[in-house]
Amino acid sequence: MSCGDNYQRVGEEAVKPIFPQGVAQNFVLTYTETKEEMGAEALADSKVIAILTSPVTEDFDNQYFKFRTFPEGLKVDFFDEKNQKSVITADYGIVYSQTNLIDLRGNVVIESHDGKKLETPQLYYDRSNNWIFTETVFTYTNPEDGTIMDGEGMDFNKDFSFFKAHKTYGLMTIRETTEQDD
Repeated sequence: MSCGDNYQRVGEEAVKPIFPQGVAQNFVLTYTETKEEMGAEALADSKVIAILTSPVTEDFDNQYFKFRTFPEGLKVDFFDEKNQKSVITADYGIVYSQTNLIDLRGNVVIESHDGKKLETPQLYYDRSNNWIFTETVFTYTNPEDGTIMDGEGMDFNKDFSFFKAHKTYGLMTIRETTEQDD
């Protein structure tokens, strides 16, 4: 009787700890693509799409819902069709393997190759649809127009060619086009 454990665990005690199946330090991952499918011994020209670097990454692919964390932050250099580099940095990141969703948190900054800059505390990237979005506050700087836009909630495509801000405040310049400009 005295050795039995009939104590009901609740709250934080009830949560089972999870451990990564692997931890990598000074992590560098280069994403590439080829024009043609490569065979086992094929030598094809490949193009670098992105380079992800992080001091530490933890691999939780041993869980039912697989994910990978970057607890000490990350940096992603990504390249467009013209090999122009844009950079994303964040204090923390998590990649959900099964849903192709990336969650970036803490001082998230995107700097595009043409000088545009987005700053926000949290940002999501849907890799399946090449779509980026946030529901939190943001600051978007566009040096081409000389504008700084503050707002809350936005979504846009990977190359900033489509941009939708949900709520904005502050001053911004909007360029009008006429039929002669077309």
